[in-house]
This record gives sequence, structure tokens and C-alpha cells, in this order.
Amino acid sequence: MSDTEGDDVPAGPTPVVASSGSMDLNTAIQEVLKTSLIHDGLARGLHECAKALDKRQAHLCVLANNCDEPMYVKLVEALCAEHGINLIKVEDNKKLGEWAGLCKIDKDGKARKVVGCSCVVVKDYGKESQAWDVLNEYFKSRK
Repeated sequence: MSDTEGDDVPAGPTPVVASSGSMDLNTAIQEVLKTSLIHDGLARGLHECAKALDKRQAHLCVLANNCDEPMYVKLVEALCAEHGINLIKVEDNKKLGEWAGLCKIDKDGKARKVVGCSCVVVKDYGKESQAWDVLNEYFKSRK
């Protein structure tokens, strides 16, 4: 068991923090979601997200690629495009649900009972951080 754990850590797909201080996009999204969850700045689920997007309270929208309802995706993409809100897509809705705090954490620190979440909106970043800077640089490079 310790052999596989030791192999997974150094051979991870992207480093959390490299020696130069850079951070990959998924880690940055995770940090921003965690910070905004602490500062009560997240809207989770279609109803909350649609309200926040329509009221233009949103700074960032995160949408899961494996959402099985095409009208859901179409609505969120249209609201983001109409109001000029940055949209990021992630692979898995279970992972997004875990990042948004829709899970129970056991005594070992592992996420249990993770609820899938197809859409999360950041209404308040909380505080500016390195992860926030990484996301801003990503959006500037895409435009």
C-alpha cells in the first residue's frame, strides 16, 4: 500500500506548487473555491447559479463537462456570455462538488459522501491570493 502511495505523489500530473511558485489551473480553481466558500461567496447548483449570473453578482463560473443535461449547460453558457462572466469547465462534477464543499470529511481528512455539482459560481473571492492571480492570468491569455 505504501509503495503505490509513494509512486503517486511524485508522479502526479501537475505539481501543486513548483519551485518557481507557479500553480496549475485546477489547483488554482480549487484554492479559489475553498477561499470563497470560507467567505460565504459561493453559489452551488443551477438555481443559485442562475440567480447569481442573472443579477450579475458573479465573478467566475465553473461548469462540469460531464453534466448530462444539455439545456443546463446551454443556460449557464448563455448567461455567462450575455453578462461577460468568465467561465471555466472542469472534467468531473463529483470533483467539483468536493471542491465546493458538498461532501463530508472523515477523521482521516478524506472526502466521503461527495455530492455531484455541475455548476458553481464565485460571488465573492474573499481575499486575493496566488490562485486568484493564476486565474486572472488564464483569462487574460484567453482573450
